[in-house]
Amino acid sequence: MQKEWYVVNTYSGHENKVKEKLEMIIKSYGLEDHIFRVVVPEQTEVENKNGEVKEKKKKMFPGYILIEMILTDDVWFKVRNTPGVTGLLGSSGKGAKPFPLTPQEVDKILNSMGMRRVEIGGNLNVEDKVRIIDGPFKDMVGTVKKVDKENSKLEIDVDLFGQVTTVDVDITEIEKV
Repeated sequence: MQKEWYVVNTYSGHENKVKEKLEMIIKSYGLEDHIFRVVVPEQTEVENKNGEVKEKKKKMFPGYILIEMILTDDVWFKVRNTPGVTGLLGSSGKGAKPFPLTPQEVDKILNSMGMRRVEIGGNLNVEDKVRIIDGPFKDMVGTVKKVDKENSKLEIDVDLFGQVTTVDVDITEIEKV
């Protein structure tokens, strides 16, 4: 199973409390290898009121948080039974498992917050196997040859018509295999 992003529905205004409770559950049950990140989507808005410039955090999706996890029955049970959680998007509540967000949806949300779905460096190295999930080389598997952290680009060797070819892709267009 692979880690994917899911949308957790919470009581409106309780997003940060639910995030804290989920982080406590992750630590107390040792779920660090199944739940990776819990994010409350927020944007910073600049207000100019009476000549004073103020920055204010505003929730992008009131009543919702994002969670990056590997969905197992145990993890799903613990997340949906966290106090303040009213459900997971896509789950009808009759035993149907929730559906994950697409990488494009996650990238759009995280990029607007200045974050990335795939963090360069910590979990991506030269010689790692990756699958290209977007662009002209979609669904091809290759080997990382070069990581350009500054520009969020990778050079990947893929098998193209029986010949090894190096292609340049953006970090958001791949997933680790």
